[in-house]
Amino acid sequence: MTAVLEIKDLHANVGDAEILKGVTLTIRQGEVHALMGPNGSGKSTMAYAIAGHPHYTITSGDILFNGESILDKEPDERAKLGVFLAFQYPVAIPGVSFANFLRASVSNVRGYKDRARIEAEKSTVKKEIGSELMPMREFRKELVTKMDRFNVDRAFAQRYLNDGFSGGEKKRGEVLQMAMLEPKIAILDESDSGLDIDALRVVADGINKLVADGMGALLITHYQRILNYVKPDKVSIFYKGRVYMTGGSEVAHMLEERGYQWVEDELAKVPA
Repeated sequence: MTAVLEIKDLHANVGDAEILKGVTLTIRQGEVHALMGPNGSGKSTMAYAIAGHPHYTITSGDILFNGESILDKEPDERAKLGVFLAFQYPVAIPGVSFANFLRASVSNVRGYKDRARIEAEKSTVKKEIGSELMPMREFRKELVTKMDRFNVDRAFAQRYLNDGFSGGEKKRGEVLQMAMLEPKIAILDESDSGLDIDALRVVADGINKLVADGMGALLITHYQRILNYVKPDKVSIFYKGRVYMTGGSEVAHMLEERGYQWVEDELAKVPA
């Protein structure tokens, strides 16, 4: 079944401030939906709200995954369903190797940890350390294969997660995480942020491969440039907490030519 993520009339607050003011949007597996808007329009708030970040309070509306609400699910439960959030600013975790982080993440999402917990409850025999994780030989084989396919240096595996990484390395790492976790729908929060042209091409190539494999993507960005490499099926303009317009790639080209001021000018004409 093709996975579908639906955001329906979503309102969300940060503290007492309403940031999302009735967002309605649909992202389908195997498609790229670009969401373009200026700084401060609420794009990242929406990304975090979809992922289940506790800092953002949903006041009304709903988020549906394959027709079922996920508002009451924790972030890890949403991840197990197949929802992934690629951060605009990936966090560094000194002391935790990239490989160990990925092995723990994959083991959780694919159910290894849940199965180990159930078996432990049924047995009186103490399990070995690491028995709740994906078998190391199997994990290493898959990791190396995907590192090569997605142009990620094998040395990443032993480096601490995002610690001392360049902007391009962090975003390549996010692509590798998606490749390993195999989400059905990924929310990509400004994956082009801070990238030079070479890094942008590598990251875009990785996104294209994942979409070709069946992943759906909500690609959040300010600019047209990543859309020169990742061709969107739909483009929506996001402004002041709402989706203002949805169309094809011509919408992105229109923004590139006209900027965002015309959107505010158009909204000013609408009676309050």
